[in-house]
Amino acid sequence: MTRVYVPCDAAALSMGADEVAAAFAALPQIEVVRTGSRGLLWAEPLVELDSPAGRIAFANVTPTDAQSNVALGAGHPAYLGVVAEHPWLARQQRVTTTRLGVVDPCSATDYEAHGGWVGLRRALSMTPGEVIEAVLESGLRGRGGAGFPTAIKWRTVAGAPGPLKFVCANADEGDSGTFADRMLMEGDPFSTIEGMLIAAYAVGASEGFVYIRSEYPHAVHAMSRAVDVAREAGFLGRDILGSGLDFDLEIRVGAGAYICGEETSMLNSIEGRRAEVRSKPPIPALSGLFGLPTVVNNLLTLATVPGILADGPEAYAALGTERSRGTQLFQLAGNVARGGLIETGFGVTLRELVEDYGGGTLSGRPVRAVQVGGPLGAYVPASQLDIALDYETMAEAGFMLGHGGIVVFDDTVDMARQARFAMEFCAKESCGKCTPCRLGSQRGVETIEHVMAGRDVSSNLVLLQDLCTTMTKGSLCAMGGLTPLPVRSALTHFPEDFTAAAANGRGAGS
Repeated sequence: MTRVYVPCDAAALSMGADEVAAAFAALPQIEVVRTGSRGLLWAEPLVELDSPAGRIAFANVTPTDAQSNVALGAGHPAYLGVVAEHPWLARQQRVTTTRLGVVDPCSATDYEAHGGWVGLRRALSMTPGEVIEAVLESGLRGRGGAGFPTAIKWRTVAGAPGPLKFVCANADEGDSGTFADRMLMEGDPFSTIEGMLIAAYAVGASEGFVYIRSEYPHAVHAMSRAVDVAREAGFLGRDILGSGLDFDLEIRVGAGAYICGEETSMLNSIEGRRAEVRSKPPIPALSGLFGLPTVVNNLLTLATVPGILADGPEAYAALGTERSRGTQLFQLAGNVARGGLIETGFGVTLRELVEDYGGGTLSGRPVRAVQVGGPLGAYVPASQLDIALDYETMAEAGFMLGHGGIVVFDDTVDMARQARFAMEFCAKESCGKCTPCRLGSQRGVETIEHVMAGRDVSSNLVLLQDLCTTMTKGSLCAMGGLTPLPVRSALTHFPEDFTAAAANGRGAGS
């Protein structure tokens, strides 16, 4: 009996993974196991076979390849060798994604066989305060984009009075070029559940919610199934593992609002209210869901916690840089030859990701700009690709790391149009609560259109800078506050695109 591993990740499904799995299942002496994706999205469907040397991989497998099973050998044109030794994976530092593409996401037993629940058991042998201290020593910071120290947030919730506290995992992953939350939910959902359990024990919470964007139906299904399996296995409910910990959680599906990536908008949505930003203070750690103390962490943050508890905070803190410790999940997309998910320590350069991992542009043309941090992130020019990707270095250079999304553009990109897109995106996705964001973004679109059409260019460029300052300083949250970042980076590093648009009299709709 030969065991064949076929991913059930949404990216692999879009490339025909279900048909490939069915073709293998129809063969005699073949056992098909569905897993998540390893992250080599350029190679999907990536099929793995057990061998004496380890699991060997084949890229871009088709149902025809499966039906002529004898062709899947070392002589196959898409043979990649032992998958763990492939350069894409071998040089990564996988902590959060250590089981991604390895385990059956439906099986709590398989999860445990690959190191799952070790962190939870270790946490339950410690005091809640010791758990928080371990997370603090690790240097773990929020992976949603803000980079706030996780343990400080937990300590605040732990010290807040009240008989009921919550833990919320935010998986409303709406940034362009990001997909790490989705991949982890589809390929290793139990890691998030385990992380939420550890957080609940540390802060004294008894209820939790995983908030998932509606555009992720496969992730919703995978997480819902994992919650049911965990509950049946005794990892959710009352007196978990005989520790006295009572904790259960629910899946909540958003309605497609980008603003719910902001924590207070997400809390409003869970409560059944309009998704709009709350004024702070009070902070969610003290008055969050239903006005009660609440831990709100990005899903990747919570999924990283089990490994920290299992291996010790020192091991995690040894990765990365002095202040940006540990690893980041970088998502490589856009005009790139080899897109996918890369987990490595903070401090890797943008050039390493784009050129070494990504293989340069898919078009074969030179890289002109790379947007880091989603639609609210700055455009990094090709001349600065050697910048180190950590919170401090990026901030000092006027950029933002965000959720780790990286979108590549070649030299045909029009940066004036990209600046307009940033303002248009904000205008469409704003919750509408504050004036600088709601109206400023619309005026931003109009002002850039005037520049592109050649109307009073100098005055409109001054007006655009003033508008960016107002939005940065006056917006309630990062939606309006960060929208000027991509606009200003385009103006700073690619001013010729604005003057060229004006000289050509090119309107935004032409």
